[in-house]
Amino acid sequence: MTGYLPVVIYLGLIVAFSVVSLAAARVLSPSRPFAAKLESYECGAEPVGDAWVQFPVGFYLVALLFIVFDALAVFLFPWVLAVRGLGMWGIGTMVLFLAILSLGWFYAYRERILEWR
Repeated sequence: MTGYLPVVIYLGLIVAFSVVSLAAARVLSPSRPFAAKLESYECGAEPVGDAWVQFPVGFYLVALLFIVFDALAVFLFPWVLAVRGLGMWGIGTMVLFLAILSLGWFYAYRERILEWR
């Protein structure tokens, strides 16, 4: 248990800081609601229509592809740092990884997911 004591203390400090910060923000923040503050903000333009509009699926697909490829690209950085120690096995593994990643990109391109319609 003594090995976990610094972790428990640190966790307690984090929780205490969070509670104190939120309480101080609630007490010190001004509360002056008025009609303009409660409206949707659209870059200074008057809001037109309902706020719950349906976006095309393409927006979500592009965002999902971005997240997937961005998360997979993170694996390139540790590989670059350790490539000399890995030898040909490390290079072959990364070539296979990039080939699978490229297949996913070509599939998305072929299905026209990346085109704006």
